[in-house]
Amino acid sequence: MDQAIGIDLLRRRRNTRFAAGALLFAAFLVVAWGVNRAVRPSVAASDIMVAEVRRGNVDNTVNAAGVVIPVHEEVVSSPGASRVARVLAKPGQQVKQGELLLELDDREIRLVLETLKEQLAQQENKVLGLRLDMEQKRKQIKSAIELLEIDLQASRALRERNRKLRDSGLVSGQDLLTSELNVQRNEIQLRQQRELVEDTRRATASGIAAANLQREILQKQIARQEGLLQQTKVAAPFSGMLTTLIEEEGASVTAGQLVARVSELNNYRVEATLSDFHARLLSAGQPVRVEQNGEVLPGRVHTILPEIQNGTIKLLVDLDQPHNPHLRNKMRVDVNVVTDRKAGVLVIDSGAAFNGKGRQPAFRVEDGAARKTQLELGASDGKVVEVVAGARAGERFIVSDIGAFKDRDAIRISK
Repeated sequence: MDQAIGIDLLRRRRNTRFAAGALLFAAFLVVAWGVNRAVRPSVAASDIMVAEVRRGNVDNTVNAAGVVIPVHEEVVSSPGASRVARVLAKPGQQVKQGELLLELDDREIRLVLETLKEQLAQQENKVLGLRLDMEQKRKQIKSAIELLEIDLQASRALRERNRKLRDSGLVSGQDLLTSELNVQRNEIQLRQQRELVEDTRRATASGIAAANLQREILQKQIARQEGLLQQTKVAAPFSGMLTTLIEEEGASVTAGQLVARVSELNNYRVEATLSDFHARLLSAGQPVRVEQNGEVLPGRVHTILPEIQNGTIKLLVDLDQPHNPHLRNKMRVDVNVVTDRKAGVLVIDSGAAFNGKGRQPAFRVEDGAARKTQLELGASDGKVVEVVAGARAGERFIVSDIGAFKDRDAIRISK
């Protein structure tokens, strides 16, 4: 005969079914969680960089490689082929204007200078000789003129006497003609002697002018050699830093070879080099940001050099702080030339996730996950990039490298 099942037994059976169901549901959740982890990868929050879209300003910039150079720099060249006789300074030391840096061998220049001075003395003697000769000839001609003037007076007197006597028939026509011819001859001789004075003066003056010209040429050559002689004493053109110097005594140098360079202390500018592709975007006066070790130094484009070499163009940048103590000669810096400026636009921090302008994938972060979307990016200044479309202010995006999961539609972000 069947017996009724007890209430306790029924309660235990019900509790057992509930427990089995709960265990089954928990197992299902664990399996679902495992499948989700296997299908949907995750990335640690510490391995990514996330930035928020916000309103701000952005400058469109062109990047260039820069080198710090002195604003004022002068080089000293060898005046001619010579050798280093004595070195009196070292590169890297501060020098004062006029301070002697090194001496070049000046024996050849002195020899040329002595020869030129001898030639000059000969020319001066030649000029003196020409003057004395002209004076002597002038005296001789003057004496001849005085004698001819006396002869002319005598012949004229004789002619007048013969004319009177001819009227009385006391002198023949032949004697009168002879006296008239004597007067004409004396007049011609006197005129010739007077012309000879001028001819002698012109000839002597021409000789003296030629000698003086040669003397002036020699004086200029002497002045040039004396200048070269002074240049063998190589001195600092102004107070500054001696950056280059030939240090080896006895070393040979050629004419025009650089022997020393002096740069102005603590007054710098930047020489930037970039692709000539950007040449059309550049103009004098554009704002520039020079970066070195995290420090940003503002400046402006001063000069765009016209020559293009190997597809690159150079420009000179004047700094707002040319005396910045952190600047050093030949220091390499990053240069960003601002070609356009936008204010009050959506921006986000720049990072490896973004590549230039245009439409490109990005991962928006929300609720512990990152989902792929598309952003339209615009101008960039290396620090922030303009978000033209695809996001709103306050949204957050991964800005670090997304190459490991760029083909995924979504990823989880683990703590």
